Amino acid sequence: MKPAISGWTKVLGIIGSPLSHSLSPLMHNAALDALGLDYVYVPFPVSPDRLGEAIQGLKSLGIVGFNVTIPHKSAIIPYLDRLSPEAELAGAVNTVNREGDLLVGYNTDGAGLLVSLKEDLAFEPGGAKVLILGAGGAARGTLAALGNGGAVSITVANRNREKANELIGHFAGVFNKIEFHSISLEVLLSAEHLQRFDLVINTTSVGMNNTSFNGFSGSSIKGVSASFYDMVYAPPITPFLELARLHGCRTANGLGMLAAQGEIAFSHWTGLAPPRGLMKSCLLTAVKGN
Repeated sequence: MKPAISGWTKVLGIIGSPLSHSLSPLMHNAALDALGLDYVYVPFPVSPDRLGEAIQGLKSLGIVGFNVTIPHKSAIIPYLDRLSPEAELAGAVNTVNREGDLLVGYNTDGAGLLVSLKEDLAFEPGGAKVLILGAGGAARGTLAALGNGGAVSITVANRNREKANELIGHFAGVFNKIEFHSISLEVLLSAEHLQRFDLVINTTSVGMNNTSFNGFSGSSIKGVSASFYDMVYAPPITPFLELARLHGCRTANGLGMLAAQGEIAFSHWTGLAPPRGLMKSCLLTAVKGN
């Protein structure tokens, strides 16, 4: 049991907008409680137009560290003092740690994804042909992790193909042995295209509130043997995953990634590892309860 909040309590948190759906406070406070640490983890809703002053405020208040979520993962970079190699490569930050007087940005999303792919899908990216749906901040961390993990081909599909090309351009010089492609999302979602891939990852918010991709149907996935991963975890089975399951494909949602990246962030802040499996267990209970 952790101590009651006092003048000695260290503060952690998460910034983003909106945050009402976030399960990060639940899993981090559970881990802090289990280890008896005198910390508290709280949400800090921050709109895009207030990001700069919010970061300055967090720094002035002596916040130990915080997570960063939509829409700030890339926008926060100019306000930080230093980036880890992973964050610099991804061009996105999801974890900030106070190190002396400096705010240092990390990207634990990529490492968290690789852990989840292995644990939840028994999938290793080495030699794989991967399709990434979306070209935002989450896609950046995904592409960096898969590139480091040894994928041989990565295709980025986005409604705005120009944005997909920009993302590819950011990484093509770094991963010069990977074959990169971009494609319009509307053109892509057919069995003829999907049969080329070993793994399909949705990094967009499509799936929240049970929404689905236009044109993605049974005919899209007939005969496809790829594994399907959806970073959306509420609902736990999105229409995207449900359709893949119905056609015999292996599927997993983003809960495992959320837990794994959280464990890494927790270690950055506290210097300790959270109890193994605790964060994921908390998340599974919360999602089932909803």
